[in-house]
Amino acid sequence: MKLLFDLFPVILFFGVFKFAGVFAATATAILATFAQVAWVKYRHGKVDTMLWISLGIITVFGGATLLLHDETFIKWKPSVLYWLFSATLILSPILFKKNLMRALMQEKITLSDPVWGNVNLAWSAFFAVLGVLNLYVALNYSTDTWVNFKLFGATGLMLLFVIAQAAMLSKYVEEDEKEGQ
Repeated sequence: MKLLFDLFPVILFFGVFKFAGVFAATATAILATFAQVAWVKYRHGKVDTMLWISLGIITVFGGATLLLHDETFIKWKPSVLYWLFSATLILSPILFKKNLMRALMQEKITLSDPVWGNVNLAWSAFFAVLGVLNLYVALNYSTDTWVNFKLFGATGLMLLFVIAQAAMLSKYVEEDEKEGQ
């Protein structure tokens, strides 16, 4: 359910784009992200920093798209968000002495510090590459192809990466279980 909730603006963007074009879809994505923030605030009382950042980025890039009537800005938005994720993952251990992937996943899996470092680095690299890939598709293909990539390609790559990470980390879970016996 969380994945669907996180993809809510993207799914709405895709649907509206197919029927009404990129500008209506952009306005819808902005409104959907505002609705997400409001819903999270209402349900949980606190909104995660990354959702606030996502709202800021969609508002700036989507707003520029609508004000200047230029779809280039909305095409840049995913890359900027992915690169921000990447930079945050890389800089957080350096600046704040905090591994964000560990903070997100430590209740689900126990790993050594070097393995957590590798997981953090892998996710950072994945987001950096995904940002470049989004920009490549945005600048070299039609808007329709980019919208399809945004929903299906990027989401599919994310799913494949999660599966690959789970497979890689499963050996550590097995080692942990063997040590516990």
